[in-house]
Amino acid sequence: MAAVLNSWIDGTAWFPRVHAPEVLEGFIQEALPIRDIWIAGEPVCAYLSLNPETDQVAALYSTRTGQGVGKALLDRAKQGRRRLWLHTHVPNRMAQRFYRREGFQEVSRHMPEPPETIEEIRMEWTQ
Repeated sequence: MAAVLNSWIDGTAWFPRVHAPEVLEGFIQEALPIRDIWIAGEPVCAYLSLNPETDQVAALYSTRTGQGVGKALLDRAKQGRRRLWLHTHVPNRMAQRFYRREGFQEVSRHMPEPPETIEEIRMEWTQ
């Protein structure tokens, strides 16, 4: 999962790296016991991390965009839930189009807490 996330960061020109790859790996390790996490591929090519207490999609990253992998993971997260919410970055128009196709609507924009510096959009889905 860390390789998928780090690949996205390294391949996204508008997204600054604020954490070293090993720090991100540690964040993912810390999330494992408290999140619902689904992965796709062998080796892993995509993952979704969900906070089951708040229904927040905390992460959805894929190295195979446009192939239905992210949709399959998001469909799994929707099962048994009436709502989901997430944050996506304002410059990430491709993600915004994907989430809108999946029924999410923009509800607000905000600046994240430092060290993050790119404005985010909160999007919500309700059944």
